[in-house]
Amino acid sequence: MIVVSSPTSEATVLVAEDEQHLADLYTDYLAEHYEVLTAYGGEDAIEVLHDDTVEVDVALLDRRMPDLSGDKVLADINENGSDCRVAMVTAVNPGFDIIDMGCDDYLVKPVSRDDLLDVVHRLLKLSEYSEKHQQLTSKKLKRNVLKVEKSAAELERSDQFERLTAEIDGLEAELDEIGEDLSIEDVQRHI
Repeated sequence: MIVVSSPTSEATVLVAEDEQHLADLYTDYLAEHYEVLTAYGGEDAIEVLHDDTVEVDVALLDRRMPDLSGDKVLADINENGSDCRVAMVTAVNPGFDIIDMGCDDYLVKPVSRDDLLDVVHRLLKLSEYSEKHQQLTSKKLKRNVLKVEKSAAELERSDQFERLTAEIDGLEAELDEIGEDLSIEDVQRHI
């Protein structure tokens, strides 16, 4: 069974948890800030992830679900090239296997409302960082080609090149700010 909370932001979070009371609790925690899709098992989660009309930004997966484990849902996400961020939210204490797991974060139950909100916020920031980093790299490559192919005088006269340079500077500043936010959040999380 899949339950959809009312959308309150642009981000969509998938909660996959076989214990219905926990799934509903996590959904309640997040619904004020995000659109939340609630799957009461791994197979329901796969159904949501394969629905072309839905774009999941963050998936919160329980590792142990009887129908299909969170590990298998994560493998499906990674195999299908989904760009959603994933946190395991589970009673399974982490072992060294999480190093190669392919998830972005790992929370051990019990988790609080603040824990869930923090992890979703952090993962959305990480997505934003990745997207802006990709934009920056693309713009820098274009700038480098133009620097090789055009004379200094041509570059100086070009409003387009000036705009490109300003966009690069702006993206670098945004990435620095997001990077600082992520670093501060990581430090605060471990205090």
